[in-house]
Parts: sequence; C-alpha cells; structure tokens
Amino acid sequence: MTGFTRADGCPPPMDDGGAVRQVLDRIGDKWSLLVVGALREGPLRFKELEQTVTGISQRMLTLTLKHLVEDGLVSRTAYAEVPPRVEYELTDLGKTLMPLVIALAEWALEHRDEINANRSR
Repeated sequence: MTGFTRADGCPPPMDDGGAVRQVLDRIGDKWSLLVVGALREGPLRFKELEQTVTGISQRMLTLTLKHLVEDGLVSRTAYAEVPPRVEYELTDLGKTLMPLVIALAEWALEHRDEINANRSR
C-alpha cells in the first residue's frame, strides 16, 4: 500500500491524536463495529438494533448511533408517521467498513481458541 511506509521500510511518524487515533478511538470502542455489522443487511429500527446487538444498553446504543451518525458512517431517517418511525442505515462511507468488519470477525473466530488458551495460562 503506497503511502503507509517510507522508502526505508519504516512507517511514517504519527502525530499524537492524529487521524488514525481519532478514527480508531471511534470505531474501536466496544459497540460501534457490532452496530455497523448489524446494519450490513439494510436499515433497522432502534428496537431491532437493540435486539440484534446482544448486551448493549439503550443508553449505549443511543450514544453509539449518535457518534456513528456524526461521523457519517450511519444515516438516521425519521418518518412523519404515527407512531413515529426512525431507521438507521449504513452510508456509503459506512459500507466501506464492511470488508474490514468481516475480516476482523473471521480472524476472531479463527483464533478464539488460541487466545482463550493463552488467557488461561
């Protein structure tokens, strides 16, 4: 990948608090990638997301969605209906995360036994 290493083979220096850190802080939290993964098949309502992302509290789901919307990874659409309906969906930018989310999930499944064995030591 061009631009990620210098000619001498060393990665370029990163500023503390740089773009990489900011992005990883956001998507590397406990819930963001799980919410992104839950939205991979299409739009979901809040309750559907809450049921899909096992263990997330209503407050954490609200905060996570707020941050993902702010970052442009998820869109929020409110419909003027009675009762009100709100749907969340991955944006085009959010969809670019899916190959990475899938690769990370596959890696975790492939290596979970080895990781658990190391934790037991």
